[in-house]
Amino acid sequence: MDSWDEVRTAWQVARLGTVSGAAEVLGVHHATVIRHIDALERRLGAKLFQRHSRGYTPTEAGRDLLKVAEGAADQFGQLAGRIRGQGSDVAGDLVVTSITGMAPLLVPALASFQARHPLVSVRFLTDSRLFRLEYGEAHVAIRAGTVPEDPDNVVQAFGVVQAALFAARSYAEQHGVPQGPEGFARHRFVGTEGDHARAPFNRWMAQHVPQDLVIFRATEAAALTAAVRGGVGIGFISLHEAATYPDLVQVMPPQPEWEAPLWLVTHVDLHRTPKVQAFLTHLKAESKGWVGAGPAAATPT
Repeated sequence: MDSWDEVRTAWQVARLGTVSGAAEVLGVHHATVIRHIDALERRLGAKLFQRHSRGYTPTEAGRDLLKVAEGAADQFGQLAGRIRGQGSDVAGDLVVTSITGMAPLLVPALASFQARHPLVSVRFLTDSRLFRLEYGEAHVAIRAGTVPEDPDNVVQAFGVVQAALFAARSYAEQHGVPQGPEGFARHRFVGTEGDHARAPFNRWMAQHVPQDLVIFRATEAAALTAAVRGGVGIGFISLHEAATYPDLVQVMPPQPEWEAPLWLVTHVDLHRTPKVQAFLTHLKAESKGWVGAGPAAATPT
């Protein structure tokens, strides 16, 4: 293929469905987009799109082209991410992703790292989806649960997430608190759904609390904590976060089966770069203070 510009244009049209949308993303005039599509169709000898009043829909040939273009874009993103992380200085973007419950601990560590290395620009990403290190979407990932098994990643044990069952003081004063699972039937609970439901403590709740007693569900940890603090019901909160709220009452202490292992994950191509190594060293040093700062959400190993 002689012209990547034409392929890239066709990919954007297929992805967005309109010439105007592709022109905006590419920063070109819509006439340029149409010219690229026409030239590419002539070159391939096939129609790539069905034109209609609502926009452009890929034909079978167009869908085949879209798959190839997506693969090329992914590979370029992977290359760009690796190149960005290979500088000899501790500078540039540092992209860290983690589970949302780690934010109260990680943000101070990220801030102190950036203060020590002012040429670093920190991006902290939390999302239910798994960011792809092999495509340069993040330099360092902090993941919970079973050990990540991607052979292209370097994985280091980083501790465990500790959580316990809590209720608002107002809830406890009105309803009391159960002494154990045998007393759950008389209470209301706050639970999670979606990807976070796989956490060991959430699986335990699913096994020991009847579903009709879980009267409030959410996908965000902050929403679950707010519901517990608001007196909606009993729910799991990390020990570190709970220590900051004096209005909470511990219903059940942490149990070993509730602990979720934490893992530091880096891609093998970026693991030894100065920026990533500097951050890993800094983070491990910072995490040593997490244990003694009252109840901790993570116990470093």
